[in-house]
Amino acid sequence: MPSDRIQDRLNEPVLRYVHQDYARVLCTDTVAEALHRVQHSQITNRIVYFYVVDADDQLCGVLPTRQLLLHPPSTPVADLMVRQVVSVPQTASLLDALELFMFHRLLAFPVVDAKGRIVGILDVDVFTRELTDLAQVEESDDLFQILGVHLRELRQAGLWGAVAGRLPWLMCNIGGGLACAVLGALFQETLDRMVVLALFIPVVLALAESVSMQSLSLTLPLYEPWVMSWRKWFRLFWREGMVGGMLGVGCGAIVAGAAWAWQWSGRLALTLLASIGLSVAWAAMLGLTMPIALRALERDPKVAAGPLSLALVDMTTMVLYLGLATCIL
Repeated sequence: MPSDRIQDRLNEPVLRYVHQDYARVLCTDTVAEALHRVQHSQITNRIVYFYVVDADDQLCGVLPTRQLLLHPPSTPVADLMVRQVVSVPQTASLLDALELFMFHRLLAFPVVDAKGRIVGILDVDVFTRELTDLAQVEESDDLFQILGVHLRELRQAGLWGAVAGRLPWLMCNIGGGLACAVLGALFQETLDRMVVLALFIPVVLALAESVSMQSLSLTLPLYEPWVMSWRKWFRLFWREGMVGGMLGVGCGAIVAGAAWAWQWSGRLALTLLASIGLSVAWAAMLGLTMPIALRALERDPKVAAGPLSLALVDMTTMVLYLGLATCIL
């Protein structure tokens, strides 16, 4: 299928692909009533999940098959259902739904309206052809989007269009590099006192940049607002901060140990340990929050998050590194 036809199809409304033939039980049912309801519902499609709704068809949860089969008939469905359900809004496109399937690895999603009422079920079989056609395209797109380049647009653009599509985001890197040079000049006295500090700037920056890109790559599939609640975002933010801190301490200890063995300077080793630990933890959280911030500003996180994260990480890491060096040395 040509790429333009694929793109047109992925931009179609998801409502074109939903079906109404699904297992539906009420939140007021018991296990026995739920089984009776499903047995008499005349479902012709395969049953993937049992969706729990209220009297107004508002989605309340999902009832796992194991729970339905193994509990006594008098057990209320409301006590067994999973209340946190990932759903697709009816305003979503086919591409939006495809991203959810790729991230969550579920076999079906309920499609809901603005009031949370189920309007249909989206089955994974719909995407068999799209996943096959897009596998190679999306794999290369993800890498270029993180770097600030959207591959499809550049392929269709002319020479000047390709340059115009890439240059603005490269300016973020240029600006970040020039800002780091200015910061280096502000700490010239510190660098003059201990020239060896300059030798460790590349490794300090590289560690922070790498962790920021790792966090960013984990966050990009989650940037749609209906995928994650704010509570889950907070948990993810806390976890990534802890992971970043542990990575920073580990990497900082290795670099600090190497610096101490080379220069026999405890203060240099302490500077490297503290600056790498703090900068890597900060970079992890920045990579996680950048797509959220860009989404709030109505910008595409897949295109802009990478260059902006790198520029901010570079500048803040330089301030941390040279600022701590000034205080410690």
